[in-house]
Order: sequence, then structure tokens, then C-alpha cells
Amino acid sequence: MKRRTFLGTSAASLALPAMGRAQSARVLKYIPQTDLSVMDPVWTTAYVARNHGYLVYDTLYGQAGPTGGYRPVPQMVAGHVVEDDGKTWKLRLREGLAFHDGQRVLARDCVASVRRWGARDPLGQSLMQRTDELAAADDRTILFRLKRPFPLLPYALGKIAPNMCAMMPERLAAIDPFKQIVEAVGSGPFRFNLSERTPGSLYVYERFQGYQPCEDGAAPEWTAGPKMAHFDRIEWHVIPDPATAAAALQSGEADGWELAANDLLPLLARSGKLKRELVYETGICSVMRPNHLFPPFDERAVCRALLPAVSQVDVMQAVAGTDPTLWKVPCGFFPPASPMASDAGMTALNGTPDYDRAKRELQAAGYNGEKVVVLSAVDYPTVKAACDVVADAMTRAGMNVDYQGVDVGTMFQRRASKKPPAEGGWSVFCTGFSGSDFFTPATHQLLRGNGAQAWFGWPTDEKIEALREQWFDAPDLDAQKRIAAEIQVQAFADVPYVPLGLYYNYSVFRTDLTGILHGFPIFWNIRRV
Repeated sequence: MKRRTFLGTSAASLALPAMGRAQSARVLKYIPQTDLSVMDPVWTTAYVARNHGYLVYDTLYGQAGPTGGYRPVPQMVAGHVVEDDGKTWKLRLREGLAFHDGQRVLARDCVASVRRWGARDPLGQSLMQRTDELAAADDRTILFRLKRPFPLLPYALGKIAPNMCAMMPERLAAIDPFKQIVEAVGSGPFRFNLSERTPGSLYVYERFQGYQPCEDGAAPEWTAGPKMAHFDRIEWHVIPDPATAAAALQSGEADGWELAANDLLPLLARSGKLKRELVYETGICSVMRPNHLFPPFDERAVCRALLPAVSQVDVMQAVAGTDPTLWKVPCGFFPPASPMASDAGMTALNGTPDYDRAKRELQAAGYNGEKVVVLSAVDYPTVKAACDVVADAMTRAGMNVDYQGVDVGTMFQRRASKKPPAEGGWSVFCTGFSGSDFFTPATHQLLRGNGAQAWFGWPTDEKIEALREQWFDAPDLDAQKRIAAEIQVQAFADVPYVPLGLYYNYSVFRTDLTGILHGFPIFWNIRRV
């Protein structure tokens, strides 16, 4: 049965989840992009965990969006003082901050939280490398003593990123950053209701009565400004099937859908009670990440040899559809909206795939027919579509492809494994990152070449790391752009990952909702009218 024919039937005839009507002014029912299999937003870079994290946890600084120039804005801190020619920072917490368990938020909780985050996040790692001392000077003062000035400190602590700098109680923040936290206790605007958690189906958040929004006067944008919770209860209903999710919106069973399937947008647009919002306004960068620890992708020449076989157009049409307004190619290692974007080295990306050339270059690189395990999340449509195209391109180029389809939760768990592909590991997987995460070398997870500390795939690349350090010390924007261009050229030579293009995925909401903020799914400020 065709999807649109299916959706043309009466909503009453569909086997929808038992959600109930989403008409209460105090309850918001939402369909997230996928299941929340991991609740620790520091341990994983999964966006669903990040989105969960911002409901539960607060951050020292927020980040404004494009209107505010993406600048950091005080959130949990009342402000900061910088001394000693930029090498000493004193961050002062606002009064009255409390965790969901009733305990007061203290500076030592924040110090432990920053340390845990700093072990995982790429910009956090850079901040900690430049830090001589991080301590609680008193109950409300966080002290940084730096080896040398680091003007990006507030931005690092407040940037929107997959590894969010979540403030949590010291007892949780003291847990090894490479082990998952299974509790969710923060000081954010919503409290996680663990008793109603139903993995694969339902996650519930309740308004935290003790939350005190900041009063800095900043207009609400991204994570900047006051976080005003207008709903008493947020319900996440996991619905993997796009047709069923669309029907739930049409029938009034759901209020919002994070990543609506692009081919269903025309159908949903015909409803007078639904509207679309470009929540991920900087687009989503689709990527293919090789495992650099094991053959064949431990050889950079093998990674390079794949470039002629990959067509960004083919991937984007599979992921986002044939409407070219929903995607952009070519897309290099920095997205088109980034000030660091350039055409440096872009000739490595062919408009049309050349499988024969790729086959010759693979042979010259020493590829010996090793099995390539392509790890695909079959219940995540955009990721599966990219994996399907990539697996086909590899096969056409003569690689021995073993396509292994798993659920997204299994993929999130398995991609962290450093076992060989033949022992339950992996060779390649595809995923997507918000364009804002790739704006600069400071925040770009996949351009780190720091081996065991790098993101899944674990490339070691001293040249890219050295250029990244130069970027931090660049005196002005022009110098930053020049170094970013050098990084892109080096990335095309070493291929820490393969850029597959940038696409736009709309969210869909009921028209009686207003105050919807962009950047990523944000659940404060939104209200029903």
C-alpha cells in the first residue's frame, strides 16, 4: 500500500498509539525523532539525548541564535569577572538555583559537571587543556585559572552541541564520563518522570515548580533568555513509522512532530490545523563516518578512494526528496551558512559518481577485499536512506559490503564499540549533525584528530589538530577563514569523514501553538492559544 493512499483513509481506521486527544492547554504531546535509548547528554552525541537534556538540565550560559549573532548569554550565572589579562575567570551563580531533588545548586556541582563534560566535548577538551585550575571559590563562585587567555570560555560552556555542558549534582557529575548516567536529575525547567518511562514508547516531563528563569532581559532565542514553561506536562510519544506519525497529527492525537518526512509535507500542508516550522534552521549535515582503527579504513588512501564513488546529489535525493530547495550541494566540511565555508579542495567531490575510478584507486590503496560492515539504523529514515546509498556506492566500487540493519538505539550503543568489525564492531555508519555544530573548528566534533579522545571513528590526525590550535590563536576573522580553508584541504586528504550534503527537515505543529523557538526542539516559551 502506498503511503499517501494509506493516509487518505479515515484517521479513525488507523492503528494509532494510545495517546489520547492533545487538546489540554497544559499538556503537550510530541513525536521525537527517535527513541531515547540513552539519557546521558554528555556520554552520547545523539540529538534526542541533547533535546532531552535541555528539558531536564540547565547550563551556565545560553546561546543566542542568528538574530543575536550566536553569542553566549548568562543563564545560570548572574555574570562573570575576568582578571589577570584574561587568565582568571570568576563566574557567579544566580541566587535561588535548585536541583529537582530539592538540593541547592552549588559551585562545586558545577565544577564537577564542567569537568565531566570537558572530557567528552571537543571544545571542552580544548578549554580544559588550557586550564590550570578549576575550583569552587565559594558556594556561588566558579573559578577558572587559565594557562593563557581563552575568550571562548562562555561560548564553550553555553554552546548548543550534542555534548551539552549540563549542570547536575556533584554525585552524578563525579561518574566516569565514559560511563552512562542512568538518572536524570538537573535544575532545568522540567523534571523527568522516571516512573512513567516506557522505553520505545513514552517519556514524560513535568514542569519544575522550583525553576527560576533568568532575568537578564535577553529576548528568548535558542537557549538565550528566560525559560518560561507554559505546559505542566510534556509527553514524548515515540512513533517510528512516518505514516502513523502523520496520521496522529492529522487526527489531533499529537501536537508536534520533530522531523516530519519531507514527502509527507504536501499532505500535511492541506490540513488547516497544521503548520511547518524550520526548527533546525541551519540545516542538517549528512555524513559517512569510517572506523579508522581497523582495515580497510585505517589507511587514509582507502578513505580517499571512496570520494569518487559518492554522489552528494544521490544521497540528498534519497534523504530529503527530489525538491532541490530542501537540500544543498556541494557541501564541504563547513556548511554553506558557516563563515568558515569555502571551495578549498572541493574538486574532490564529483557531481557524478565514478565507480571505475574509485575501484582503481581502492586497488592502488591496497584494499584486499576486507569485509566492510555498514551499520545502518533502519528505524531512522534519513540515516537509513544515506546508508543505503553509501552501501550501494561501495558495492559498485568493488568493496565487500556487509550491510547490518539495526534499531537506532543499538546503533548508538554499538558505534561506541572499539571491537573489530568481525567481532561485533563496525566499519562505517551514517548520521547527521546540525549545521551549527559544524560552523567552526572549535565546535566541529568530526574534525578532531585526537585519536582515542575523538568522536566515534577515532581518527588520529596531527596536521588537522595543529591547524585547529592555530585557528584558536588567529587574530581576526580573515585569519580564521584562511586556516579553516587549510583544514578543509587537509580533511579531503585524510578523510576523517565523508560529507554527504546538507538538507532541511521541517517540524510540524498544530496551529494553536505559538512561541515556538528554533535551533533545535525547545519546550519552553511554547504555549497553546
